[in-house]
Amino acid sequence: MGGHHSHGHDHGHSHAPADFGRAFAIGVALNVIFVVVEATYGFLSGSMALVADAGHNLSDVLSLLLAWGASVLAKRKPSERFTYGLKSSTILAAMANAATLMVALGVILVETLRRFSDPQPVEGGTVMLVAGIGIVINTATALLFLRGRKDDLNIRGAFLHMAADALVSLGVVISGAMILLTGALWIDPVTSLIIVALIAWGTWGLAKDSLKMGLLGVPDNCDETAVRAYLTGLSGVDRVHDLHIWPMSTTETAFTAHLVMPEGHPGDAFLHEVAHELEHSHNIGHATIQIEQDCEDCVLEDEAKV
Repeated sequence: MGGHHSHGHDHGHSHAPADFGRAFAIGVALNVIFVVVEATYGFLSGSMALVADAGHNLSDVLSLLLAWGASVLAKRKPSERFTYGLKSSTILAAMANAATLMVALGVILVETLRRFSDPQPVEGGTVMLVAGIGIVINTATALLFLRGRKDDLNIRGAFLHMAADALVSLGVVISGAMILLTGALWIDPVTSLIIVALIAWGTWGLAKDSLKMGLLGVPDNCDETAVRAYLTGLSGVDRVHDLHIWPMSTTETAFTAHLVMPEGHPGDAFLHEVAHELEHSHNIGHATIQIEQDCEDCVLEDEAKV
């Protein structure tokens, strides 16, 4: 029996999270200021749509803080107690972000429904001005996370939240304009409901992806069937069993498998080549492979056992 473990660092290719500390700091500062301004003018103008948008922006500030904290923890070195370090804190942060968004949705929805039965006058001009500022701030914040959105669930969450907020603010501007033109008070709560629906759609995607990672599901950028087919097709490999793929964090993927090779251990060069292929073709940076000449005595031969 033989084994091999690769962190993928020898290949000049790293899955470690990029440093977005400056982007988080700027994003948090901009949005805290805007939340205060937007909420204040929302209450003064009587716009529930503006208050709804401020509430969502506040939840985004909390989301940015959680994601920022998790990205810092993910860089902590491994210890005897946490041998993978604290990389999985990024998964916990993504799950917490989804939960905070759901709470914010509930609060906004209750107040919006109340406004249908008790409509309040709305200052359309104020709504348009404040929401217009929101478009600029949310777009600028979203652009800070543009380059990392494809590689990290936390960064993608930050980008999507801010990009969606820019669109929501645009909707609020349109709402204010329609109120000025028509004087119809129902437009404001209806716009708020649309905002809630948009936020709920984005929240569902974040919750689904983070829950999948929390349950150690195979990451979306890795195909278990393709990995198994690659290993089975290797020269000298008779069977593959006890194959597992799971996320260590929102950016790093781990893998283990037993390869049954009747002719015996093929040598370290074979293992290095496999690890290289798993990393560059299947996005697996932490591969552990065990070589067996037969699997009769392997208690993990049964795929139902883990």
